[in-house]
Amino acid sequence: MFDTPAVFARITEAAAEAADNAALRGAVVAILRDVQNAGRAAIAEGFAEDPFAARPLTRAYTYLTDGMVKTAMYVASEILHPLATPTQGERIAVLAVGGFGRGEMAPFSDVDLLFLTPYKITAWAESVIESMLYILWDLRLKVGHSSRTVKDCIRLGRDDFTIRTAMLEHRFLAGHAPLARSLDQRLKSELYKDTQREFIEAKLEERDARHRKQGERYMVEPNVKEGKGGLRDLQSLYWIAKYIYEVKETAELVPLGLFTPSEYRTFVQAEEFLWAVRAHLHLVTGRATEQLTFDLQVEVAARMGYQDRAGRRGVEVFMQKYFREATRVGELTRIFLTKLEAAHMKGAPLLERIFRRRRRIKQGYKVVRGRLDVVDPEAFLADKLNLLRIFEEALRTGMLIHPDAMRLVTANLDLIDDGMRNDKEARRIFLDLLLKHGNPERALRRMNELGVLSAFVPEFEPIVAMMQFNMYHSYTVDEHTIQTIVNLAQIEKGELVESLPLASSILKAGVNRKVLYVALLLHDIGKGRPEDHSILGARIARKVAPRLGLSKADCETVEWLVRYHLLMSDMAQKRDISDPRTVRDFAKAVQTTKRLDLLTVLTVCDIRGVGPNTWNNWKATLLRALHAETKRALEMGMEALNREGRGNEAKKALRTALSDWPAGEVKTEIARHYPPYWQGFNVETHVTFAEMLRQLEHSGDPGGIEIRLDPDEDRDATRACFAMADHPGIFSRMAGALALVGANVVDARSYTTKDGYVTDAFWIQDAEGHPYEAARLPRLSQMILKTLKGEVVARDALKSRDKIKKREKAFNVPTHITFDNEGSDIYTIIEVDTRDRPGLLYDLARALAAANVYIANAVIATYGEQVVDSFYVKDMFGLKYHSEAKQRTLETKLRKAITEGAERAAAS
Repeated sequence: MFDTPAVFARITEAAAEAADNAALRGAVVAILRDVQNAGRAAIAEGFAEDPFAARPLTRAYTYLTDGMVKTAMYVASEILHPLATPTQGERIAVLAVGGFGRGEMAPFSDVDLLFLTPYKITAWAESVIESMLYILWDLRLKVGHSSRTVKDCIRLGRDDFTIRTAMLEHRFLAGHAPLARSLDQRLKSELYKDTQREFIEAKLEERDARHRKQGERYMVEPNVKEGKGGLRDLQSLYWIAKYIYEVKETAELVPLGLFTPSEYRTFVQAEEFLWAVRAHLHLVTGRATEQLTFDLQVEVAARMGYQDRAGRRGVEVFMQKYFREATRVGELTRIFLTKLEAAHMKGAPLLERIFRRRRRIKQGYKVVRGRLDVVDPEAFLADKLNLLRIFEEALRTGMLIHPDAMRLVTANLDLIDDGMRNDKEARRIFLDLLLKHGNPERALRRMNELGVLSAFVPEFEPIVAMMQFNMYHSYTVDEHTIQTIVNLAQIEKGELVESLPLASSILKAGVNRKVLYVALLLHDIGKGRPEDHSILGARIARKVAPRLGLSKADCETVEWLVRYHLLMSDMAQKRDISDPRTVRDFAKAVQTTKRLDLLTVLTVCDIRGVGPNTWNNWKATLLRALHAETKRALEMGMEALNREGRGNEAKKALRTALSDWPAGEVKTEIARHYPPYWQGFNVETHVTFAEMLRQLEHSGDPGGIEIRLDPDEDRDATRACFAMADHPGIFSRMAGALALVGANVVDARSYTTKDGYVTDAFWIQDAEGHPYEAARLPRLSQMILKTLKGEVVARDALKSRDKIKKREKAFNVPTHITFDNEGSDIYTIIEVDTRDRPGLLYDLARALAAANVYIANAVIATYGEQVVDSFYVKDMFGLKYHSEAKQRTLETKLRKAITEGAERAAAS
């Protein structure tokens, strides 16, 4: 790896031939670069053969880097700047600090060096350090360095915990060894002594700040180094242990009683796995990358040998392993910190200090430093129901469970058997944890982390830490499930009345809470298998719900909710809910207002539980409208959805709104539109189009174009209305114009008039998923107008803008195209499910226009990198596409448009 005698021999040879110091330094860099490249290649080759062997890798990189630093020091101090008789002040020690000092280096870790001098730095020491650094920089090493005296180290370490932590892991490399020993002694006697408590609290504060910045443990693109459950958390444990107990390696924590042998094995396993992942990340990217992004997850999973299994990609199996290891890191952190608390090293939790008064605890429990613990482990285990009761007692008293009690529970999960799962009292306790104490999240999260939830509901185990490899879901499946229950609990407490008025009013009026909570717990339990997770989930719910003690009627409702938990979301986001047929079909599926209310609340919680930014006013508006129309149909009968009746209501509303218009003009306006127009828009939009058409007629310009862009605050979107003379392909041109300005279309409607005009409305959002700011609208209108007038050709201009981002290329998004002639009385619905990109809607609309297809509506639902575009269409004769041959022809043209567009996007 690094043959020091051979390297020194080559350097001696080069020194004899070098004309000056600059030439010698260049020769030294060339020699070291050869060794560096050969060493790195050998390490990478060995790691490729054994992709989990992280410990040998980190030590090998440390050894290789040690050799280069020591050689640079030798060259700088002995050859470039030799001193025959150095004074007392002309001494220097080179120390590795931080991760390099610890001997743990990833392929592109920083090389952190401390240049230690006895007094103020001399000119000779300055020259040596400068020459060393130039050699190391020329080797492309990322060197972090500081030049200090021992006194400086003590002074700076007192004020800065980051510096103190780095010096905690110092390791002598080269130079004057007595100076390094002096630092070591003085750090212990003058800096570390009697400051353990302040160091621990500083490290824990750092950890909490890091977690707040990086996000939840189960965020699906975790930071391997800094994220919750990552390497930095394990290192923090080691730093604290080293600071207090002066341990040299983590194995020493076992005889100290801080970890059991089993927990230490867990520590080693988690550390080795996380280091292996980090090393692969560095090697894949060729730099110090710590974020495990979607595109890198695929590459790292492949390098580590994870393969596709039935229904799951190898990358999903890999990420499930990652999240399970991250969870174990969290458990180890809790155990370790509790042991420190017991030794009075860490102050009692802040809330414990403020609120000393606690509810009285039940017999068999005790309070240890503010946490709930077990008095007698044997007596506790004698009644296996205590494995559930402890969570109930924790919720009842508002206390956290002591890690010693957690250890006890985890070590005895085998007591939770079929007998206990079917025990009436066990069922009661479990359902009370969900329903009774007002904080189901805390119980479920802790039960999940300790394995109790999977033991009591074994069907839950496969989805624990299961990643869904897409950009739509921000959490693993189990975390998403808990997030949905968090949302339901918040709605119940009245905390979301303003943002969720419908769901809040439904819960206030009263629904079957037990059914809702159990349905949410089980709604995604079928994920990760080849079969449709809703169908499989319903089958699982049919077994689990009775076991939880639900009545036959409640079991049937839970099964139905799990089977159709996506129905309302799909209907609202993928279908035109102004079409009476959509509401009629949905009402037939739901059958009762009771089920409608339950499904509405479940849908809201499900969408909100997907990620922090998934829910918006657009989705809220769609769900509220679908709920209102369906409820009306269920209560008043399906005839309430009559097209003609609704059209008459809309015309009446428009007459009222245009009361200041001459009667003749109002009559003309109402007469010019076909029936579907009246259901497609609200009265405000009808007024807007009336004014635009009036303006067009008064202008006398046959090529005139009217554009109105207005914020639609209710829908979190900007409404773009267009009116002009009708001609073929106009819808696709508008879609192209909007794609060019970077607008995301979320809904679109197109209606022709009897007198030759077209009225099109598009609801658009900016790149962040929000309405456009008012100040941007005039410029937006100008750019759109230029495209519509042909001054800019959308197809050509889009070539440079229609791109697929690198991190999105990792996803497999197959294209599915379906033709539905039952979902609308008038139109064929063509549903295109494919990878999203900026120019997709334009490409699809252009392909349909070229095939003489009339597009009435387009409903767009986006799920991360995936999009579902639903087109309501007729042929040129105003008929549906019933012929299979015509459907196949259209599908071929659409697939061609998608493929060509994707190739264009990939190339740009």
